[in-house]
Amino acid sequence: MPSTPDLPASMKALIVEAPGQPLQLKTLPVPSAIPGSCVVKVLAAEAGHDMPHVIDGTAGFPFPPNFVPGPHAIGRVVATGPDATTLKVGQLVMVEAFIRPRDDPNDVQILWGLTAGFDPAGLKFMGDNWSLGGLAEYTRAPLENCYPLDEKRLCGPPAEGGLGYSVEDLLHLPTQLVALGGLRALDLKPGERVIVAPSTGVFSGAAVQVAVALGAQVVATGRSRATLEALQRQFPPGRVQVVPITGDVAADTAALKQWGPVDAYLDLTPPTAAGATHPRSCFAALRKYGRACMMGVLRDDLAVSHLLLTFNSLTVRGQFMYERADAWLLIKMVEAGVLRLGKEGGNEVVGRFKFEQADEAFALAQKNAKMGKIVAFVP
Repeated sequence: MPSTPDLPASMKALIVEAPGQPLQLKTLPVPSAIPGSCVVKVLAAEAGHDMPHVIDGTAGFPFPPNFVPGPHAIGRVVATGPDATTLKVGQLVMVEAFIRPRDDPNDVQILWGLTAGFDPAGLKFMGDNWSLGGLAEYTRAPLENCYPLDEKRLCGPPAEGGLGYSVEDLLHLPTQLVALGGLRALDLKPGERVIVAPSTGVFSGAAVQVAVALGAQVVATGRSRATLEALQRQFPPGRVQVVPITGDVAADTAALKQWGPVDAYLDLTPPTAAGATHPRSCFAALRKYGRACMMGVLRDDLAVSHLLLTFNSLTVRGQFMYERADAWLLIKMVEAGVLRLGKEGGNEVVGRFKFEQADEAFALAQKNAKMGKIVAFVP
């Protein structure tokens, strides 16, 4: 049976009427639970550093009219649809962004609170169903995108067996989930050596954290030696090695291989890295039968030797986001204490804001567009 407790009639939400229009704080009706969904009271939502560019249209991410952004949220279930079998009112949940239609999961793919993708079907699917993202006091999300969290374990005091995280600390989970999706696509195994390139961004820094938690040895590369060394200090000695990118492909290749054979390469190159040389070095550093997974969003063509791929028997695949099994695994890793959040994990909540303070929140987020930094809205 559906669970529909008494809820307020209205709520505050940040809404964009159309791409290029300003973000506005408005009063909207509180959504109701329909089949396939639940209603979540948002406790914390991320103020993503790139969201202003999504809103003004410069990021090139389409979204429907009257769009409430916000792809990362932690909240509490307050109502469930009639087909809910596991989710219960009162549960703490992670709401993750990768939504696929039940009848066509391999074609239409949208990112809740971020973009409808790049075809008309995705725009219609989001506009008709899921245009209400996380920057609202309440949101409606698909049942399959809401993952129960062990609140006592994650947020309870250490003296009582808890990990002592704040709800805002849990906003690191969706970023780490993207990273885990790439590492699982590589079938990364404990003890293997993996290059994460570059390693100093929001998602790539998370990839280093997750790879270490999976038992891998990581070669982290990027342009800033100081940033790489700060990343390295977060982990036990020998678990993360660093290689500053020089642009000399041969020299960088040799540096990447200096600790032994490289089994895998996870690419998370951002769109700002046009003309990057590191993909060539990373491919050349792979051992025979090595694997590469491309998750970056670089618009350049991939420059890699056909002969290198052939004679080294390399496996190369692309990966967009992750699978549901990855989300369950990530939560288990965090609840077990294998993958750390908070300051012990190299993460930090650098600011907390109300929706009325949206400009301040996004300004701080843009100043902290770095690995492990979160700016949170707390409605």
